Amino acid sequence: MEFLNVIVAAIAGFAFGAVWYMLLAEPWMAAAQIEKGADGKPKNSSDPKPYIMAMVAMIFVAGMMRHVFASSGVMTIGGGLISGLGIGAFFISPWIMINNAYGGRPFKLTLIDAGYAVFGCAVIGAVLNLF
Repeated sequence: MEFLNVIVAAIAGFAFGAVWYMLLAEPWMAAAQIEKGADGKPKNSSDPKPYIMAMVAMIFVAGMMRHVFASSGVMTIGGGLISGLGIGAFFISPWIMINNAYGGRPFKLTLIDAGYAVFGCAVIGAVLNLF
């Protein structure tokens, strides 16, 4: 059952990311300096590799969060949500900020990507404890 929780939580995190980046597509593409195609979408939007890598990453994140939650006794939906928020805000977002700062990327990009980390981990955390 734990494996199923991880897969469902990973899919939920991935789906949240799809919505997040669809809503913030224009400011994200500008901040990340992503080239647009004639259709206004990123030029590489038809390349499946980033999507596959993102799904694999979500499985890793959800799997490790499941392990941490089991080890620390986080067993409720609310506990998973709050713990996920903390993981996104205090573990993942600082790394995003460091990478973007050293790369000279706009802080707006950090806010968009870190926002996904915070709220995506919250979604994963809540879903991990749904069943």
